[in-house]
Amino acid sequence: MASVAFIGLGVMGYPMAGYLAKGGHDVTVYNRTSEKAAKWAAEHGGAHAPTPRQAAAGKDFVFACVGNDDDVRQVTLSEDGAFAEMGEGSTFIDNTTASAVLARELHAAGTARGIGCLDAPVSGGQAGAENGALTVMVGGDEDVFARARPLIDCYAKMVGHMGPAGSGQLTKMVNQICIAGLVQGLAEGIHFAQNAGLDVAKVIDVISKGAAGSWQMENRYETMDAGQYDHGFAVDWMRKDLDICLTEARGNGSHLPVAALVDQFYSEIQKMGGNRWDTSSLLARLKKA
Repeated sequence: MASVAFIGLGVMGYPMAGYLAKGGHDVTVYNRTSEKAAKWAAEHGGAHAPTPRQAAAGKDFVFACVGNDDDVRQVTLSEDGAFAEMGEGSTFIDNTTASAVLARELHAAGTARGIGCLDAPVSGGQAGAENGALTVMVGGDEDVFARARPLIDCYAKMVGHMGPAGSGQLTKMVNQICIAGLVQGLAEGIHFAQNAGLDVAKVIDVISKGAAGSWQMENRYETMDAGQYDHGFAVDWMRKDLDICLTEARGNGSHLPVAALVDQFYSEIQKMGGNRWDTSSLLARLKKA
């Protein structure tokens, strides 16, 4: 059993912290909304603390799953941040989808304090978090990864060590770039099938067994066909992630025309009031047009 802190109890962090507790670890949580932290502690038998610094005090492992780079810096490097109380030999695992620049910054700051740091963004959405079946892409030192792997396994179905600090975040960028194009293609296909008078369910049943098949097709076509867009990763979050991808691409010389175009499509969905719709709402934009 390890002594663990988990910072950030959103739709992802809440169940992820729960799986760490179910795995037999002693978990203390922190959340900006203290009521949610108290609810988690009552539900899972753990403890909650009023600041990240207090949550991290004396812990072997500290996890974070918050919103963006600035949020991560706030909960780690500020006066009330976790790094102020983490001891030498402890490990920080950041499950936030953030920039590779931040991952390297935290790795350097942690190394100076004797803290091992891993950037470990996740894929699988809310359902993956609730089912303990996330895919985790990890960057950082191999020995630190080996130390943290048994804990990450508590909420994951697939864990990969991708390379040095920042590699986890870069891999998550690849994931989001691929998803953007897939969802747009699926939206256009369903839109075409509907306008052509085809039975969408029958079409998907056939083509999903061939080269067109994908996770998005299997798991999102029914709700897309029904015009329901409250079943997954929100448009606001996807735009945040695509901004990270496009910023990184400008720095490394990559050309991402499809990702950039889909990002603009999502901006149109935001103007339609779809900020919290899931990413499959690209179909709603096509139907509106």
